[in-house]
Amino acid sequence: MEIILKQDVDNLGYADEVVKVRPGYARNFLIPRGLAVVATEANRKMLAETMKQRSHKAAKIKGDAESVAKQLEAMTLKIGAKVGENNKIYGSVTALQIADALAKHGVNVDRKKVQLDTDHIKTLGTYTALVNLHKDVKAKVNFEVVAE
Repeated sequence: MEIILKQDVDNLGYADEVVKVRPGYARNFLIPRGLAVVATEANRKMLAETMKQRSHKAAKIKGDAESVAKQLEAMTLKIGAKVGENNKIYGSVTALQIADALAKHGVNVDRKKVQLDTDHIKTLGTYTALVNLHKDVKAKVNFEVVAE
């Protein structure tokens, strides 16, 4: 019996996948729990339409992320920090400060998606950070730590 999975099922398949299972397993376990539906012709057409719409939406989101990546790679951020002796800054520059600086330039990015080359930046200078905009799109952002 062929079914269309609504959710990921361990050792069987992923959501929106058509799989073949024994009829009893489908009737007694998968379908009553809402994990799957019978793969009738109507359900297959609905699945095809859903997949087409998702791919169109995913392509649009990826295109938007690529345009933001071009914008990010063109800019250089300046992050101010209080400086002590020998150009060492008090505290350190973190991903949160970079995300805030990007937000001031109109690009809202979650701080968890900003990755620094080193964990703690404690001196003045020019650095780069990697920003994950999409699973396939990553952008390098140049930033400069300057004295306030």
